[in-house]
Amino acid sequence: EIPFALVQFPLYEHFKVRLERSLKRTPKPWEAALAGSAAGAIAAAVTTPLDVAKTRIMLGSDQNMNASTMIAKIWREEGPARLLSGVVPRVGWISIGGFVFFGSFETAKPIVTNLLFGVSST
Repeated sequence: EIPFALVQFPLYEHFKVRLERSLKRTPKPWEAALAGSAAGAIAAAVTTPLDVAKTRIMLGSDQNMNASTMIAKIWREEGPARLLSGVVPRVGWISIGGFVFFGSFETAKPIVTNLLFGVSST
């Protein structure tokens, strides 16, 4: 899931900075969780073709095929829409996961920082 993380984490930080500028304060954990949810949704949608290709490779008879070759094969034989198979449930599920993950992270961050370093991060 490296491509997914390469999209999700920078987007999360970008959304969080934009939120902070808009609010003129540090976002609360639930607000940061919304940023995480949005970042996860976008990352899920953008990386769905790679996920489709990876699944096909893992389940297929030719497991030595690389992702770009598989994407080209699907595009040519089944059309570009097939590369977005499952995008709606993937985006929905990952949006929920992003909300929980980043909300938990932002809630735990000041607690752990205080425990480890005796410093408040807020």
